[in-house]
Amino acid sequence: MPPLSASARARLPDSAFAYVDSEGRRRLPIHDISHVRNALARFDRTTFEDDAARERARQRLLRAAKRHGIVPIGFFDGQLRKERQQTASTARAIDLAKLPRGTVTFLLSDIEGSTRLLRQLGDAYGALLRDVRAIIRSSVRSTGGHEVDCRADEFFAAFAEPASALDAAIAIQRSLRKREWPDGVEVCVRIGIHTGRTTVGETGYVGIAVPTAARICSAGHGGQILLSTAARDALAQRRPAGVTFRTLGRYALAGLAEPEALFQVHGPELRAKFPKLRT
Repeated sequence: MPPLSASARARLPDSAFAYVDSEGRRRLPIHDISHVRNALARFDRTTFEDDAARERARQRLLRAAKRHGIVPIGFFDGQLRKERQQTASTARAIDLAKLPRGTVTFLLSDIEGSTRLLRQLGDAYGALLRDVRAIIRSSVRSTGGHEVDCRADEFFAAFAEPASALDAAIAIQRSLRKREWPDGVEVCVRIGIHTGRTTVGETGYVGIAVPTAARICSAGHGGQILLSTAARDALAQRRPAGVTFRTLGRYALAGLAEPEALFQVHGPELRAKFPKLRT
């Protein structure tokens, strides 16, 4: 990056900086492509007066990146990492007393192809992510579930009743399919459901049931709902009308001692055909 002398810096207008504080101090020059790239790299190391000032600077920087044809994937990844850290801190403050205990049904979801969507939508990806979370959160709450964690494109919820977890999963998939997304993109979420005994520690759930649910989710495809054997058995007597469970076979999942039999949920307004599982 070419050096910016004090005299050259002084000649630049305020609009050539991503951040101008309340005392007129100007930081993060964005007057050319080299300095925009530098500002993207230095953004998270800059101290802002408050969250509003930070957001204004972020928007100004992203507009400058767009003018120069820069797709700041690394910048967005850094913002998402920061959000994960903040979410983890918030998760620790969850009222653990309200979480279901004993035999619990876990629902884990994530967005398929999130990096591709980020590359395609740029700054608009943030709004899409918030909308997806809102749909998932609403479905979980309306069926009596408890949000445990939410990081980037992943969502983790717990249910005292297995049927409520299935109801939430079906509601999520149906709502996502009906929604029209920016630039005509397709947003697909994969969901894994597992039932097992667990304990609640100081930071949340502890036990093999949690990583089992995560591995089942990771094995699926966008639009798919997968059940473990334990979840299928728990739902045997309480499943919605018209919903069936298709046997997919037994699969070795990373980190689990024994292969797990997996089942796909079939029902009205749900996709039926998917590629082989990602195991």
